Amino acid sequence: MFKVLTLNNISVTGLERLPRENYEVASEMQHPDAVLVRSFKMHDWDVPDTLQAIGRAGAGVNNIPVDDMTIRGIPVFNAPGANSNAVQELVLTGMLLSARNICQAWDFSRGLEGTDAKITKQVEAGKKDFVGFELPGKAIGVVGLGAVGIKIANTAISLGMRVIGFDPKITVQAAWQLSHQVEQAGSIDDLLSQCDFVTFHVPLIDATRNMINAERLKSMRDDVTILNFSRAGIVNDEAVIQALNSGKVRAYICDFPSNLLKKSPKVITLPHLGASTTEAEDNCAIMVSEQVKDYLENGNISNAVNFPTIRMAKIPGQHRLTIAHKNMPNIIGPITNAIAKAEINIVDMLNKSLNEAAYTLIDIEAKLPQLVIDEITAIDGVLNVRCLK
Repeated sequence: MFKVLTLNNISVTGLERLPRENYEVASEMQHPDAVLVRSFKMHDWDVPDTLQAIGRAGAGVNNIPVDDMTIRGIPVFNAPGANSNAVQELVLTGMLLSARNICQAWDFSRGLEGTDAKITKQVEAGKKDFVGFELPGKAIGVVGLGAVGIKIANTAISLGMRVIGFDPKITVQAAWQLSHQVEQAGSIDDLLSQCDFVTFHVPLIDATRNMINAERLKSMRDDVTILNFSRAGIVNDEAVIQALNSGKVRAYICDFPSNLLKKSPKVITLPHLGASTTEAEDNCAIMVSEQVKDYLENGNISNAVNFPTIRMAKIPGQHRLTIAHKNMPNIIGPITNAIAKAEINIVDMLNKSLNEAAYTLIDIEAKLPQLVIDEITAIDGVLNVRCLK
């Protein structure tokens, strides 16, 4: 019986992927094998010795101490693409709200007073203050061409917009999904200089923090609209407010309110609604539940942010050894030697690495004695060892 602790409310649709005959799932429990989490901040959370996996029901993992989990040999799974349609729809909504001055016009309409005849007269006199523009022919820059960025780029093409994309780490799979009409920017600065809209879909790391700053704002087109539904910190709020006040930037739409941003009439801030749809929450929960289940039962890894994707067909009747270890020379030899000394035959083996971490699956004909498991665990560079039936 595997024990799964939920640190946030996780969609029941996802939790149903963990059958109750094999899984105990609860919001409070001791000695969990896995954790499912959404926004709970785990940096100060006491990690139990029994923990084997973390599943983040979403894309970003800033709330999880990933480096510490890697040292412990614990994969951190996420759900890339599961909420991509929800985020795409919200970004497009933000773009349309801005282009047609909908929020400002709505505030104006709600403040009208008097008889209906007087209100009609005020409407006809005041609507000139909310003249917007149409999207066809406008240029939008999409920074980050993952699951969300691709959807936005392709939809913008269908709206008649010119689309310029930038992603130096775009995958072959992602490139195949991208419309051939999307133009490739040579650099982030090249993209920024050409666009009427710019939207960001990148993780918050050192390289992306303050990606939009005072210096870069100077090189952007006048009257540009900036959209940030990725992470707070990618856009420097102080610099954008100054650019809005000077007239350089037309509007800023983001999912991360602050005291500074909420005061500006040219800013639309939403309360982190990017993935807040029933469908997105279900999709994320389903994806991470299935990934955690496959890892706990079979040792396979899919969509872990800190360990390589690795999958090996499981042969009925065999035992499986899973080893999380450092990506370093001369580590596989001592592992297989320890198994050989126990006179146990290796049926199949697969090893893959990701940056500093590596992971090995070994199928063997018999159960490995605890003494041998302890010997492998003690090998320099080995982080975590499990033996599965």
